[in-house]
Amino acid sequence: MNAVFDLPKLDEAGYLLEPEEWSEALAEYLAQLENITLTEAHWEAIRFMRAYYAEHHAAPDARTVIKHLFRRLSDDARNELFNMFIFGYVTQACRIAGMRRPQVWGGY
Repeated sequence: MNAVFDLPKLDEAGYLLEPEEWSEALAEYLAQLENITLTEAHWEAIRFMRAYYAEHHAAPDARTVIKHLFRRLSDDARNELFNMFIFGYVTQACRIAGMRRPQVWGGY
C-alpha cells in the first residue's frame, strides 16, 4: 500500500516520534504492515488510547484499555484485546495508535 500522506518520523522500532502526527489513515497503514484489518473493536481500543493520550500525555497500559473495552464491548475484553493484537499490546496496539515507544515497559 502506498501511503496517501506524508509518513511521519518513526523510531527504529516503528513507533511515532511525535504522537501528535498520528492520523486514522496512518493507523490503517501501520495496521496493514502488521497484517491487521481494523474492525470496530480495534477502532474502539485505538480511539480510547488516543483520547487517553490527549488527556494524560502518556499511553494507557493494557489494563486501562481492557477496563474500557469491558464497559463498551464485552465481558471477555482481556482476551478480545489480545486476540485483536496477537503480537502484543505494546508491539501492535501502541504502534498503530501512534504512541511513543513506552520506555517504562521495558525492551520493546
